[in-house]
Amino acid sequence: MKFVLIDRIVSLEMGRRLCAVKNVSLAEEYLADHFPAFPVLPGVLLLEGLVESAGWLVRTKENFAHSMVLLESARNVKYKSFVAPGSQVVYTVEAKAIEDRASSFSGCGTVDGTTILEARFGLRHFNLAEREPAWAAVDARLKEEMKNRYKLLSQQD
Repeated sequence: MKFVLIDRIVSLEMGRRLCAVKNVSLAEEYLADHFPAFPVLPGVLLLEGLVESAGWLVRTKENFAHSMVLLESARNVKYKSFVAPGSQVVYTVEAKAIEDRASSFSGCGTVDGTTILEARFGLRHFNLAEREPAWAAVDARLKEEMKNRYKLLSQQD
């Protein structure tokens, strides 16, 4: 199953800060199991929303140079409340450093102005072909897919 955990990029300060939103819908499949009588967005998916937001900050700053932008470490993750269907999560991530192979961030998620998640985390970025040259075509396809998804996420009304 593939998750896309942000719906729109609201603002971007190139290489510095990004704000994105996620609208939580009861139609999302994982809510049927988490938890049937009290559905809430799983904490790990809240964190993934921050990671995805930071990934777009890396990709745009580096002009989509890497096909892989992955979570490497998470520290001081604090969950402060549950997020129920019908809520809109606003993710804000700030870059501490974005370098060629790694980056570090702080971020938070809010619902109706109340902080529900805070974290410090690091990402690593690379291309698959660095380990196996035959994967260069896969890298190119993934980069193109990310460029197209970014266009969708960053459309302004």
